[in-house]
Amino acid sequence: MKTQKDNPGRRVIVLDTSAFLAGYDAFSVGEEQVTVPKVEEEIKRNSMVLVRFSAAIESGKVKVKAPSQEFLNKIKVSANTVGDSFKLSETDMQLLALASELKAAGYVPQIVTDDYSIQNVATQMGIEFLALATFGIKRLLEWIRYCPACYREYPANASFKECQVCGTQLKRKPRRTVKKVKTKG
Repeated sequence: MKTQKDNPGRRVIVLDTSAFLAGYDAFSVGEEQVTVPKVEEEIKRNSMVLVRFSAAIESGKVKVKAPSQEFLNKIKVSANTVGDSFKLSETDMQLLALASELKAAGYVPQIVTDDYSIQNVATQMGIEFLALATFGIKRLLEWIRYCPACYREYPANASFKECQVCGTQLKRKPRRTVKKVKTKG
């Protein structure tokens, strides 16, 4: 990737596994496109998608880049803030971290994903997203965990899965709507 001085405000497309599964065509896009190493691992389960993915990588249309640990740490904090940390996979965290790193370098990243938790954290961080097979989120949500039996509430990032009072499996629900989401695309 070039430096901020070379391309201030240049859009970079950050591709999630769901983009490839939804039939995303990397060859029809002019902007720079990147993804993370974990996406390839997830795609290996689907041979037709793997062929399209491999062709995009080999032709240079899509580059694979790992985010730095610094930005992975920042994503964990942001995901905890909105309560999506336990819903995000390692791949999801890498994608968000890469987009955040690109944003810090002066690029305008746009994550192509149908994953609502990625969209929610991206919105919280001011990163654009584009959904392909879904409508995408409409509002930024902050989550809480609660017991459906005794209605006790816990923070979304609580490390336990059962109610500390009655032992019932916890569920999650949105605490409040923070703001409407503007989507691009």
